[in-house]
Amino acid sequence: MAKEVVVTHQGLKALENELEHLKTVRRKEVAEKIKIARGYGDLSENAEYDAAKDEQGEVEARIADLEMMLKHVRIIDSEELSTDVVGVGTTVQVEDLDEEDEEDKFLKFAISGATEADPDNNKISDESPVGAGLVGKKVGEVAEITLPNGGTMRFKVLSIERS
Repeated sequence: MAKEVVVTHQGLKALENELEHLKTVRRKEVAEKIKIARGYGDLSENAEYDAAKDEQGEVEARIADLEMMLKHVRIIDSEELSTDVVGVGTTVQVEDLDEEDEEDKFLKFAISGATEADPDNNKISDESPVGAGLVGKKVGEVAEITLPNGGTMRFKVLSIERS
């Protein structure tokens, strides 16, 4: 069975829009590239044709991935979210217990499903080490997180709110 994909209403719309764009716009663009490349002659030594066929494969693979995700989607309704524990759809304020610099000691993370994660904007996946370590924690609890490099981080949960 395929893995459940957890998204917000916004995330669902973004997936649907991407799928629609790939099917209606990108497929046509790539088909046109293939058609033009065929006109260059011998396909066995035609780099443009090979590149266009590779691009077509990537587009079709992404379409298949999106269709599979959408079949197994679970939408998070922010109105129904509990703020008693950290979970997908919540924003959590934490204190980094290992950080000495006061400016970097307090952090805020929005917990999302993997498809909506944006670490550059502190929107982390519930499947990431930090996200997974925080999910299920209550205010006042400490999450001890083992990082991929073997190190650890400790975060104390200060507050939980709906994202």
